Amino acid sequence: MSLAAPPQDPHAPRFRVRPPAHWMNDPNGPFRWRGRYHLFYQHNPDAPVHANVHWGHASSPDLAHWEHHPIALTPTPGGPDEAGCWSGCTVDDGGVPTAVYTGVDRHHTGLGTICLARAADPDDPLLTEWITLPTPVVTGPPEGLDVVMFRDPFVFRHAGRRRALVGAGHGDGTPSVLLYDCDDLTDWRFAGVLLDGRDPAARAAFGDRATGWECPQLYAGSDGSWVLVLSLWDGRPWTTGYLTGHLDAQPRFSARAGGRLDHGRDFYAPAVLQEPDRALMWGWSWEAREQGGTDWAGVLTAPRVVDVHPDGSLRVSPAPELDRLRAGEPFVTAPGRTPLPAAYDLTVSARGRTTVSLLRSASGAELTVRLDPVAGTVTLDRDAWPRQDAAAPVVVPVPRGEELTVRVLVDGSLYELFLGDRATVTERVYQRADDVRQLEVTGPGAAVTGWELVPPTRG
Repeated sequence: MSLAAPPQDPHAPRFRVRPPAHWMNDPNGPFRWRGRYHLFYQHNPDAPVHANVHWGHASSPDLAHWEHHPIALTPTPGGPDEAGCWSGCTVDDGGVPTAVYTGVDRHHTGLGTICLARAADPDDPLLTEWITLPTPVVTGPPEGLDVVMFRDPFVFRHAGRRRALVGAGHGDGTPSVLLYDCDDLTDWRFAGVLLDGRDPAARAAFGDRATGWECPQLYAGSDGSWVLVLSLWDGRPWTTGYLTGHLDAQPRFSARAGGRLDHGRDFYAPAVLQEPDRALMWGWSWEAREQGGTDWAGVLTAPRVVDVHPDGSLRVSPAPELDRLRAGEPFVTAPGRTPLPAAYDLTVSARGRTTVSLLRSASGAELTVRLDPVAGTVTLDRDAWPRQDAAAPVVVPVPRGEELTVRVLVDGSLYELFLGDRATVTERVYQRADDVRQLEVTGPGAAVTGWELVPPTRG
């Protein structure tokens, strides 16, 4: 089944993972099995609202062709997940793909249990059927820590053992990541607090607004350092952050640098897949408009390759497999004015102050990306497309230099900007009936190349 959206809805992304209809939120358990990538996600199969959460499921041989599968995890009436199968991860447990997830019952107040589900047939490359274990492996947070938020397990291997992170928030408003030893997935032992919001590097990177850290993820950089990815909760989803540092054998995480993971306002709950030679990340982009009148809500971003720069900052770029979505020939190869398709992949390199106009309103206002390599800034200005949470331009600092390159991936209402390999901005922009998609690049010595996105052909 194709992931393409109904053509009558101009806001619906056609090339990113989302269910055919209804609600989607967090990506869960990205996993590679028998040569295929599997992506699970939070999904309400009955309505475009956050309720009745299941695990949806799609898979791909190449990160470009995606196929929908039957729902993987369904709440069990009377069970520990009766009110929802919430976020988690997927691991290979002795040759059996196993989902490790948060179960919530109808009485939960932010405290989940840790549940397991196993693939019914590990020899099925599509992993279309899953069996839920009836008893949680962790029934709640450890005693004595005054934990008021407990969810989102993430299992990883380090120093020859399997361990897990769980996102938490404490009664005094301190966020944290809890650590468990789970070499045997059915026997979890609490091993302490990996990190909390009082850590100096965390406080410098995030301040003290967050009261909980959701969806903790951990990946190893190519230089041997580690990156802790966090979704910052302040009573509701706020933003995402990262910390780079060292993970010792205990393990203890010593953070040395950090910052915003994505500088846009429509990116949350990223999930990471650690591969032998790279780490891939997907995030959830929520709807930044009033709900109603549509039968869908939410989409996953394009896969991103993430690593670490020598200075400890995030390295991020689109997965190279996305090039398979490009049309055979670019629609633009030089600055100027040209119509834009509904979905495209655009790269602009600037040697001086350069403005990239992407959308024009009937009044003449423009959606623009401004590049300034001398000042070291990229600015997304969308004042003609206001939103309730903020109307100010998004200004992102980047290293100064002679040249600055920005890659823009647009798919319906989903806009993803990659600022060199240093930062990303994810925003939702909803085109109105009288708006015009038009590219205009102005600036000295700018270079431009753009491809329309087209359904990929197998080969």
